[in-house]
Amino acid sequence: MSDDELKKVANEVRKGIVTAVHAAKSGHPGGSLGAADIVTYLYFEEMNIDPADPHKADRDRFVLSKGHCAPALYAALAECGFFPKEDLETLRHIGSHLQGHPNMNDTPGVDMSTGSLGQGISAAVGMALAAKHWGDTYRTYCLLGDGEIEEGQVWEAAMFAGNHGLDNLCLIVDHNGLQIDGSIEEVNSAMPIADKFRAFKFHVVEVADGNDMAQLRAAFAEARETAGMPTCIVCETVKGKGVSFMENQVGWHGKAPNDEQFEQAMAELAKEA
Repeated sequence: MSDDELKKVANEVRKGIVTAVHAAKSGHPGGSLGAADIVTYLYFEEMNIDPADPHKADRDRFVLSKGHCAPALYAALAECGFFPKEDLETLRHIGSHLQGHPNMNDTPGVDMSTGSLGQGISAAVGMALAAKHWGDTYRTYCLLGDGEIEEGQVWEAAMFAGNHGLDNLCLIVDHNGLQIDGSIEEVNSAMPIADKFRAFKFHVVEVADGNDMAQLRAAFAEARETAGMPTCIVCETVKGKGVSFMENQVGWHGKAPNDEQFEQAMAELAKEA
């Protein structure tokens, strides 16, 4: 796909995020909207996947370590055709396969159940190590939040990945500067993020605008070309991207829009279509 086509798909993913969280009357729209471009690029351009065969052995794996941003993953999976887009309106409902955090046992296309922050990267490292051990060709991608990387388990996993040269592993840090309790500087900043991953033997790509498809394209191409060490792509993103009243507002980390706000958000996204 061209960058313009991918941008349009990301806009549809954003509509799906807003629709799902509004229907659930709870959820995490801010981080989901900010990560929509990254997830769209992965599922529509970067990864080897097949919605008709979600469990195919050679598929690339994706782990949403910041599992509360499940609406972004679900909206991308629905847009890909893993399940009907209408299912998004069942987010967090009893009996739905789309719960507040991803469940690999219930949802087609979900490779790892996540939710407890810091744990997803360990699973991703295990997947990458298994591919190396068995001689498999798939790549593993893992999306982390910049608040999430305050967790110690993240750095234990990173240390292992770097020491074992897992060049089939690509981490993406969604660096929007905000977490549930405020800015990362106020809570427990992990800055400088890029230097920390370099110290753990990662090749690091810094993306000035993680909501720009051309920059994401260049970053993932560089990751694929990197041999002998894992890659970490640090993406500067805007929390709540695409919905004016949610952008860079920490209060939209974990609450749903009311009916009026929903209509405004969808109207803004419709203008981008």
